[in-house]
Amino acid sequence: MTVAIRVIPCLDVANGRVVKGVNFKNLRDAGDPVELATRYFEQGADEITFLDVTATVDNRDTVYDIVRATAEQVFIPLTVGGGVRTTDDVARLLGSGADKVGVNSAAIARPMLINEIADRFGAQVLVLSLDVKRAPGTPSGFVVTTHGGRTETTLDALGWATDAINRGAGELLVNSIDADGTRTGFDLELIAAMRGVSRVPVIASGGAGNLSHFVPAITAGADALLAASVFHDADLTVDDIKRQLAAAGLITRSSTAQESA
Repeated sequence: MTVAIRVIPCLDVANGRVVKGVNFKNLRDAGDPVELATRYFEQGADEITFLDVTATVDNRDTVYDIVRATAEQVFIPLTVGGGVRTTDDVARLLGSGADKVGVNSAAIARPMLINEIADRFGAQVLVLSLDVKRAPGTPSGFVVTTHGGRTETTLDALGWATDAINRGAGELLVNSIDADGTRTGFDLELIAAMRGVSRVPVIASGGAGNLSHFVPAITAGADALLAASVFHDADLTVDDIKRQLAAAGLITRSSTAQESA
């Protein structure tokens, strides 16, 4: 059975507001997270991803409130990442209305966190968030970063992804730091490399700028497409992308606009 391609708007949240920048720098306000999530749900989004880009202890209750309010209005899966350090953090997010959680820095610091989350909640709950930069001289040519790409680790991106999958990660959210916010297109080489080592779904992120960018990402090996700026700035709708995918012969879930057409 062929699995439908998912289109996923991403909301980077800081201090209760959606923000967006280029290469994770020069962040600007992009709106209210609940309002934006509701808009994208009505456009036919398959999932919504929230990434808490500040992830401080003081900000944590704000994120729970946002997830709770969104879950009351949006009836598609919600993934929440940023600041998840323990299985109790996961439990509280799931209790607030999240369906999946993303882990990044805490899993790099303590890889057993992946095992613990998968063992307690199941692999379907766990999304490994990978912020990846090109790094000539590394085994794969790509390295894992933290802190929005500002800090490079010693982890080869493909090696870390393979380890995380073996530990129980159920999906890979692969974000190209080099392409993020540039609107010049997804890093197709990175997507293809991740597809080559992954037996779990690969979500492509970073670089979407126009309709011509989405089909090549699927051809390169992505199972789902994540974007932010093109949605926040109303340059594209979810339905625009689904129509483009359908025109290329790819299967998507019907959006509200498609159903009413």
